[in-house]
Amino acid sequence: MVELSSLLKFEDVSLSFGGITALKNVSFDVKEKSITSIIGPNGAGKTSVFNCISGIYSPDSGNIFFEDANITNMRPNKIAELGIARTFQNIELFENLSVLENILTGVHRRLDYGILSGLFYSSKAKKGELYARKEAEDIIDFLEIEEYRYSYVMSLPYGIQKRVELGRALALAPKLILLDEPAAGMNNEETEDIARFIIDINEELKISVLLVDHDMNMVTDIAHEITVLNFGEKIADGTPNEVIENSSVIEAYVGSSKK
Repeated sequence: MVELSSLLKFEDVSLSFGGITALKNVSFDVKEKSITSIIGPNGAGKTSVFNCISGIYSPDSGNIFFEDANITNMRPNKIAELGIARTFQNIELFENLSVLENILTGVHRRLDYGILSGLFYSSKAKKGELYARKEAEDIIDFLEIEEYRYSYVMSLPYGIQKRVELGRALALAPKLILLDEPAAGMNNEETEDIARFIIDINEELKISVLLVDHDMNMVTDIAHEITVLNFGEKIADGTPNEVIENSSVIEAYVGSSKK
């Protein structure tokens, strides 16, 4: 079996807020063309990892590498330009815009014409807008939300809004997508749908995925590698089977069986 190279390296990262330690010397890799998951109880530090990768938080120590770039403390917009996109646990969409318009905001981030070209609708701007519309429509088709393309986001069911946010992240054409609780608040059918789309993003679009979610069934079904955090420290990593059989993981989730 061919060993995949690391797309992202999270090396000995520590983060604290005052006297509270959010992360303590946490290390893990995300391989190219893989689905990697971070799991752990509430307060384990999972979202702190995402915020460090995406530039929202600055680690106290350690380094984060993406391909050949050290992205530690890099500005969020620069990190996005390198090819990292993310979704949020709480949906962060433009509620008064349509599905199509929300996804176009992601594509427009990649267009290179300026304000004057847009104002006078130059040939460069026209080509850019045609390209953006095609990209957005392809994403809408991929996520099977064609019937909602002109609907305002605020009027949509929660599960569809989650797909729209996923679509806006895909519109950045990322190499790595960070998914923060993509199945949170969903019923079983919606969870199965989002899991299928995550697999398709990885296998068809060749995008690596770093996933945080509490749904252990979904995570163990789709992830290639899992890292487990508890109280800001890594307590286990490996394949899904290795992780779910790890005694430290069992104790973190269900407590010690010792009386």
